[in-house]
Amino acid sequence: MRLFVTIYLGDKLTVTSAHPPIVIPKISHMYTPFLSSNRFVDCNQLYVAHDISLSLTEDQLKNLTLFEIESFLLRNNSSLRNFKPMPYPDDDSLASSNNRLISEELAYDTSELQLEVHHLINALTEEQRGVFDDIMNNVEHNKGGVFFVYGYGGTGKTFLWKTLSAAIRSKGQIVLNVASSGIASLLLDGGRTAHSRFRIPLNLNEDSICSIKPNSDIASLLHKTSLIIWDEAPMVHKHAFEALDRTLKDIFNSNTCGSSELPFGGKVIVFGGDFRQILPVITNGSRSNIVNASLCSSYIWEKCKVLKLTKNMRLTVGSQISDVEETMKFANWLLDIGEGKVGGGKDGEAIIDIPEDLLVTNSSNPIGSLIEFVYPSILENINLPTYFQERAILAPKHEVVQEINDRLLSFFPGDEKEYLSSDSLCESDCVHDQFDERLYSPDVLNGLKVSGLPNHKLVLKVGVPVMLLRNIDQKSGLCNGTRLQVISLGNRVIEALIISGSNIGNRTFIPRMSLTPSDKKIPFKFKRRQFPLTVCFAMTINKSQGQSLSRVGLFLRQPVFTHGQLYVALSRVKSREGLRLLILDKDNKPTNTTINVVYKEVFRNL
Repeated sequence: MRLFVTIYLGDKLTVTSAHPPIVIPKISHMYTPFLSSNRFVDCNQLYVAHDISLSLTEDQLKNLTLFEIESFLLRNNSSLRNFKPMPYPDDDSLASSNNRLISEELAYDTSELQLEVHHLINALTEEQRGVFDDIMNNVEHNKGGVFFVYGYGGTGKTFLWKTLSAAIRSKGQIVLNVASSGIASLLLDGGRTAHSRFRIPLNLNEDSICSIKPNSDIASLLHKTSLIIWDEAPMVHKHAFEALDRTLKDIFNSNTCGSSELPFGGKVIVFGGDFRQILPVITNGSRSNIVNASLCSSYIWEKCKVLKLTKNMRLTVGSQISDVEETMKFANWLLDIGEGKVGGGKDGEAIIDIPEDLLVTNSSNPIGSLIEFVYPSILENINLPTYFQERAILAPKHEVVQEINDRLLSFFPGDEKEYLSSDSLCESDCVHDQFDERLYSPDVLNGLKVSGLPNHKLVLKVGVPVMLLRNIDQKSGLCNGTRLQVISLGNRVIEALIISGSNIGNRTFIPRMSLTPSDKKIPFKFKRRQFPLTVCFAMTINKSQGQSLSRVGLFLRQPVFTHGQLYVALSRVKSREGLRLLILDKDNKPTNTTINVVYKEVFRNL
């Protein structure tokens, strides 16, 4: 719609627009702002062409309105400064009014959040309330500070993040929610991966900085931010946190006196996670390499205030009083496994006994028994998306996961559809005077199986659960680790239903994508054009981190091989009754012992 605007400046300001208008009552005595190309009317009413999507405080409304008036007057060789005592927009308003990133973070209904905050705070446990008050005190008094909320799975960290976010956003302020993985970011309101939000380089070193320019929109967003929440922090290399620290110090150094000496430029930042879980993945890394790459080995850790959550909400919610004691025994057993207090053996690796009631003991068809436990009556439930939402088989290595998926896919009814990828070398890696195409023919490239990359041959059936292998659209819940159920198999797109994360029930279309692996073990770069999907009746333990499931089957043909894997696998389940382990010995016979890997030095400074 084209808008016609007329301004009369005298005792009052009047603006008219084209018909038909939408009338919005004025807010207090201020002129009410509008978005895009819309204009406002007098101090009694607002005429706009469409609904306003922002929810702003009165001061923000005032500044945006004044900025629009000033912009119009400047185009006509005038200014608000010529009409005393008219107020003038502040500098921050002028700088951020056209910043899309800031607008997105302000697009929350503050009145609704104010009502929600009251209920959220009342629902906090005494332990959570202490952590909440400690963090909010620093935010409200603009003290800055670095916190680490240490709590194992189920202690309510996600609920605490939700309460903190709502409390800050209800005041018209900005909080940035990020996580170390795409699947974990879906649990956060407005969540993004940390690498995406802060533009952290993929290949990090001790001197890395984030790709953020001081005068960019994201720098302005960081200036406006009151709190940064970073969930699942222990799984990321310490160089990522140090890169963000250096970047924020550089950005705020020119504007805030002494900010270059404060951690993260004086911003309040809260890390969350559990050092019992999987630490940063270091290719071919030794124990010392992995521990040294952890957040607790960074100079930042010395400035962290550790706040602990110890009450397991996941296992106790819904439990009968008679089951509470048994539930707490299971919770304590999980913690002891995570901290390496169970079993005996050499430092770092312990041989542990698994309770009999948690084992699959059928020696004639052990894998079949595990599948039957996790996916009972699967043929009768293939049309129920909820059936696949909270159950999975876990294993440490990809080849075992592939075997389970192939076996279940063969049981699944319906016709198979096969998709073959198109593989080619990246031109930048083709040095023609040394390059022999026969060494890297399409057949060779097709045979490569790389972590995080779909296989050359992808076989699917309608109704099969699949996992997304790339971040496509985080706002729509489509990120690396999202699980879906296939609805239809086209030649160019695959239609699927989201069955995990915050967008359960939404339908989406997955296209083919050109994907390039970042695995440094491959001596050349190639790209594979394929649907970024893999069948996911089973998944690796690392992929399951951050998820909560009602029924879990853990298949240990070989034992776990790094810190935290066994603890992560066992702690994904919501109840003891929903867990079974199949452990095979050297003769492929079920056994009750396995290896647990724990690097106890990561707990020293907690």
